[in-house]
Amino acid sequence: MNRLKDYLLTYLKGMAMGAADIVPGVSGGSIALITGIYEKLLDSIKSFDQTAIKHLFKFEIQALWVHVNGKFLATLLFGILSSIFALSKIITYLIDEHPIPVWSFFCGLIIISAIIILRDIKRWSIAVVVAILLGIVGTYLFTSIPPVNSPDGQWFTFVAGAIAICAMILPGVSGSFLLLMLGQYERILAAVSERDLVIIAIFGAGCITGLLAFSRLISWLLKKYHAITIGLLSGFMLGSINKLWPWKVVLSYRVSSSGVQKPFVTENILPQHYLEQTGQDSLFLQAILAFAFGVLIVLGIERLAYYMKRS
Repeated sequence: MNRLKDYLLTYLKGMAMGAADIVPGVSGGSIALITGIYEKLLDSIKSFDQTAIKHLFKFEIQALWVHVNGKFLATLLFGILSSIFALSKIITYLIDEHPIPVWSFFCGLIIISAIIILRDIKRWSIAVVVAILLGIVGTYLFTSIPPVNSPDGQWFTFVAGAIAICAMILPGVSGSFLLLMLGQYERILAAVSERDLVIIAIFGAGCITGLLAFSRLISWLLKKYHAITIGLLSGFMLGSINKLWPWKVVLSYRVSSSGVQKPFVTENILPQHYLEQTGQDSLFLQAILAFAFGVLIVLGIERLAYYMKRS
């Protein structure tokens, strides 16, 4: 019964990660950190090593499955995929039709999550505070950089995959946003829609390379410098509020692969200036309620996870 409960909880956490990955500006890594599976996920990804390769070539499937923590990864992946297929249209609709409450909800979710994560730091120091500030400032500046024109070579598609996949395990950074920053977002979307297997394979190879390499780095940092690393990751989450801020004015647009005009470069403004600059209601009360709902959701998940562990 307890094992079934663990699988169900892992599946739900995967669904939460999948829902986050759909939203541009929200990281699945943030959700993994919030729900307490971050280090377990890193260790499972890191287990794809020489031992795993030996098991594979010897066709020792059972040993390979145990070595890479297959039950955990498969359950989590199933949750992620279920969420992407089930919620993608709903979340896309909500972002398009009700952007201010939706982004306010995510702001509440991210801020309270960062605070909860910081509670795990047992020993505070100047280095931890500096790490938090560096994470906030670094992510704020990064999300303020306008997208660039990238090289057309396939080598850069590989590099873009290696960089973008880091968003899966790096809280506060969105993979779709990274691709947009690198000028590869439309290219990858077009490759998927046109079934360009060469580009998809090159991008996928970059993703696998980046995931295996970066997970080892983060895992090592967590083991050696746990408090500082947690502080830095929390800073990444708090700095991402720059991207999630609900009240924005659009400075320029881009045309998506489906021919739809979408915001490209935006600027954050205060809610009291929103009406005069956009001609639209700031929906401040709705934003506050959505923010509070995001906070309550995270507190509820934390409390539920606590009781499920005790039972």
